[in-house]
Amino acid sequence: MDSPAPRDGANIPEYVVSEIAGAIRRTLEGAFGRVRVRGEITEMKRAASGHVYLSLKDENAKIEAVIWKGNLRMLATMPENGVEMIATGKLTTYADRSKYQLVIDRLEFAGEGALLARIEALRKRLLAEGLFDEGRKRALPMLPRVVGVVTSASGAVIQDIRTTIARRFPRHILIWPVAVQGQGAAEQIARAIAGFSALPAGGAVPRPDVVIVARGGGSLEDLMAFNEEVVVRAAAASAIPLISAVGHETDTTLIDFASDRRAPTPTAAAELAVPARGDLAADLIQRGARLAGVARRVLNDSRLRLLRAERRLPDVPARIEQARLRLDDWGERLPRGVAGLLARRAQALAGLRIPHPREAILVRRERLGALAGRGDACIARAIAVRRDARALARFGPAPLSALLRERRGALEGLSARLESASYQSVLARGFVLVRDAEGAPLTSAASVKPAQHLTLTFADGEVGATADGAKTARPRKGEEPRQGDLL
Repeated sequence: MDSPAPRDGANIPEYVVSEIAGAIRRTLEGAFGRVRVRGEITEMKRAASGHVYLSLKDENAKIEAVIWKGNLRMLATMPENGVEMIATGKLTTYADRSKYQLVIDRLEFAGEGALLARIEALRKRLLAEGLFDEGRKRALPMLPRVVGVVTSASGAVIQDIRTTIARRFPRHILIWPVAVQGQGAAEQIARAIAGFSALPAGGAVPRPDVVIVARGGGSLEDLMAFNEEVVVRAAAASAIPLISAVGHETDTTLIDFASDRRAPTPTAAAELAVPARGDLAADLIQRGARLAGVARRVLNDSRLRLLRAERRLPDVPARIEQARLRLDDWGERLPRGVAGLLARRAQALAGLRIPHPREAILVRRERLGALAGRGDACIARAIAVRRDARALARFGPAPLSALLRERRGALEGLSARLESASYQSVLARGFVLVRDAEGAPLTSAASVKPAQHLTLTFADGEVGATADGAKTARPRKGEEPRQGDLL
């Protein structure tokens, strides 16, 4: 009797999960070993442990990768999302999640095209921020006391800078040695630029007046440290004028756009930093000659203008002499002219006769007496007129009115003449009537005794006074008496 056929799969060996995972891992690592994988970096993130997890992808597939913390410090280029790079490492599996991954220990850009694209993207972003504006550029000092240099301590670059400065114009050089390529080079360069700016003026370490950031030639990957954002921002924030001299003349890095001046080579940077002593001396000689020529021309022009002005000026000494002669002549003529003028005025006054007030008083008294006699006659005539008026009353009113108007006019004329002859009109002109205590008029100064009580009659009233005994000088012949003199 035949035995029953075995069931399907009964002769397949049985494995546990860890055995299968280990077999897959050994197979994968044995089949591939170390590989180089090219792809675009995506999903990059840094874990709290310090490891970096990312993915590499192309148009059709994606592979996960990891960079252990210990390998991260050894990378020359840091990964960035969206950048096509070539990762070198080994394929392995992660049994906990049943997946495979690439453990990366080296990264590089996938050709110059990827590098240039990354650099261009960063350039546009920093340009939009204004880090490359020409208005931020500063002028270099003409003759710096101290020149700071950020470069590698070994190599031909620092020697070229030293030799050039010593040849042109020896200056004190302060070197800040840094790594110029590889992992951490960008951070060292940025710290050196900021460190020079942080040095205090007048401190123990002299603060540079100008800084040169220099490196020799190399490939695009070798110069990538000077294209990093941290270096470009440090150059833009430098408090000291900065000259970039990275690579050869055809090489251009982003630090060149942020620096104040760009030199094609380190030697050219040293030539920009300090002037040539011979050129300065020749320039000083030329400027001195030009200044001397200008001074001579100015002096000649001034001398010519002075001569022209001197010709137009009058003969000052001659004019002064003429003025002195005229002054002497006037000094001699002036006393004679004053004496002649006084003589002429005295002669003119001598022909004038002003009557003495006493004569005027006598004349007025005579006129007053005549008027008094005429007043008596007028009174008699008035009485007769009244009689005639009574006689004429028998006639009509018209003849009587005419007679009254005639008599009234005659009376008013006599009244005006009487008023003009009255001593009151004399008082109104400013004269004063002086009387003693008994009321008798005093007509001479000799009749006034010291301390005698007097009565002064003015036109508008009387004032009592006491004589002090001094006599008023008599007016000279021909002199008008002053108003207020005694009558």
